Amino acid sequence: MNKIRITKDMVRSLHETPYIKLFDLQYAPGKHYYNASRKGPQDLIALKSDEEFKAMKADAVTCIVLVQTPDTEPRLYLQYEYRYPTGQFLLSPPAGLMDPADADEADPLFSVTRREIFEETGLMLKDTDIFRVVNPLVFSTPGMSDESNAMTLAIIHVPDLSSLSQEGTVGTELMDGYELFTKEEALEVLKSGRDKFGNFYSIYTLICLIYYVTDLWKDK
Repeated sequence: MNKIRITKDMVRSLHETPYIKLFDLQYAPGKHYYNASRKGPQDLIALKSDEEFKAMKADAVTCIVLVQTPDTEPRLYLQYEYRYPTGQFLLSPPAGLMDPADADEADPLFSVTRREIFEETGLMLKDTDIFRVVNPLVFSTPGMSDESNAMTLAIIHVPDLSSLSQEGTVGTELMDGYELFTKEEALEVLKSGRDKFGNFYSIYTLICLIYYVTDLWKDK
């Protein structure tokens, strides 16, 4: 299989802001492919060697969160988060960007997972809870962006649900409640492709639902 090798001289910056940038990858004479990225031109994934590509780290972390109280089986936590491009509150898992300081942590994915879960749910992931990496890096929409997420699992044990809170959200994050799904309820949402309000949801929500209802979270 012949790969198209993108080099620095084939990359042209079209628009840059502190939050998102747009690049033209001129992969052949007269041929253009556009890439929206958080990265600067020197860090674009298209410029990485095969070895650098395989060793790269995710831009963000999406968390599959299961909450267990003494009287229940673990239930899947999903929240209604406002997504600006859709103009709707969509059923979503907790997630957040990998900060530069996370790279200095002994386990960066654990660091991001614990921080984002605490900010968005009020729950603290403890050393006695279960934490696993489900996938170290999943591309979001590689047809238009090099954005990526790691997928992690957190099974959090709490005495009751009194500590659940969305008051710790920051910046542009807007929340409007949450759901704690049993397996049967999650399966219904998975099959219908819609939440209880009749709205669609993201691919990451789909992954969380599938991981939960197939009992993959039980694997060690």
